[in-house]
Amino acid sequence: MASAASAPPTPGTPASLKRIVAASLIGTTIEWYDFFLYGSAAALVFNKLFFPDSDPLVGTLLSFLTYAVGFAARPLGALVFGHYGDRLGRKKLLVLSLLLMGGATFAIGLLPTHATVGTAAPVLLTTLRLVQGFALGGEWGGAVLLVSEHGDARRRGFWASWPQTGAPAGQLLATGVLSLLTALLSDSAFASWGWRIPFLLSGVLVVVGLWIRLSVDESPVFRQALARAEARRTARTADSEQLPLVSVLRHHWRDVLVAMGARMAENISYYVITAFILVYATTSAGVSRQTALNAVLVASAVHFAVIPAWGALSDRIGRRPVYLLGAVGIGLWMFPFFSLVDTGEFGGLVLAVTVGLVLHGAMYAPQAAFFSEMFATRMRYSGASIGAQFASVAAGAPAPLIATALLADYGSSTPIALYVIAAALLTVLAVGVAQETRHRDLADVEPATDREAEPAPAADARTV
Repeated sequence: MASAASAPPTPGTPASLKRIVAASLIGTTIEWYDFFLYGSAAALVFNKLFFPDSDPLVGTLLSFLTYAVGFAARPLGALVFGHYGDRLGRKKLLVLSLLLMGGATFAIGLLPTHATVGTAAPVLLTTLRLVQGFALGGEWGGAVLLVSEHGDARRRGFWASWPQTGAPAGQLLATGVLSLLTALLSDSAFASWGWRIPFLLSGVLVVVGLWIRLSVDESPVFRQALARAEARRTARTADSEQLPLVSVLRHHWRDVLVAMGARMAENISYYVITAFILVYATTSAGVSRQTALNAVLVASAVHFAVIPAWGALSDRIGRRPVYLLGAVGIGLWMFPFFSLVDTGEFGGLVLAVTVGLVLHGAMYAPQAAFFSEMFATRMRYSGASIGAQFASVAAGAPAPLIATALLADYGSSTPIALYVIAAALLTVLAVGVAQETRHRDLADVEPATDREAEPAPAADARTV
């Protein structure tokens, strides 16, 4: 008879699973609201408030540079949160990530500008951006794993896609607040004090998010894996157990590379479509700031709606086909995307951004289940986070910077479109060589070395 430690975890009831999904979604929405709010503010006002001595385009580049610093801290967050999340549990680390992100965002709303404290202002801004990036580096992996490890395996793609909707929900919330303020306030009032309001609102959102997140249970799959690990420690010396990071690099290095490649088109296209577009539309296409914000607002609402649909489709036909559809589609869309933006018409701008985000959703929706299914339970937080966040340094971090620099050098959207197409080709290659994962049992995916330390099972689980 199987022991309690080795018995398969019981999937959560529909009611408890919905509570887990809600907790992950609300938490990721708040974290992405904080992160995207900075990106939008960097494109709209930070160049003038924190880098006033530069010409407009150089000021925008410097502003986006502090934006990119947040991505640089994400791999460190992935390493630290992944390590402790695989040892202590998903829930504890998710609470900590929310506190760090919310505190840093609230503090940005209180920052003095360059006019008040000089060069200390951008230094303080950059420091808080580093804290944001560190927190977000640990948030994503924990949020999607908490849902993936609770949910019904047959619908894992659908349920795990809901935390992914936190990105467009956060974008929607951040853009909506900024759009409302720019509509209600004059340019001078917004630049003077209005920009602080969205950052200060984060304090209220964090209280709500913590209340919900503290009410959920730890992942049953993780509890089972933890019990097995405790049993193994009685037969092993303490120093023989590998750190989660070492185990990931030993057993799953190919999967880490696949995850990083899969992220390239998804990450680069998203920040070109949602962050850089605010610069391009207002400087090259002659579109007002309000019009550009409204277009992203409409498209983000559609993006939110289609992500669960793409996730459900990945349950039916597989993670790889849906992901490849999105990667190929985004590559083909980039030239029409810029052509529509160049019309300077609101309808063309909305169509360009909406189709782009729908195609992005085909990559982003199955990503949560796809990455979760690649890694063993006791190194899943580390593996998924490392693969996702290390890629963000090469993909999302420099994307607005590269796109802005290409626009400054060539005065054309063609090099920017080719940049995204190159990323799409890289993602197609990475996902094309990956194995399909949708039928994998998260409770059974263990490295061979770990299984050998346990009593011989009736049938070996597949090693990945």
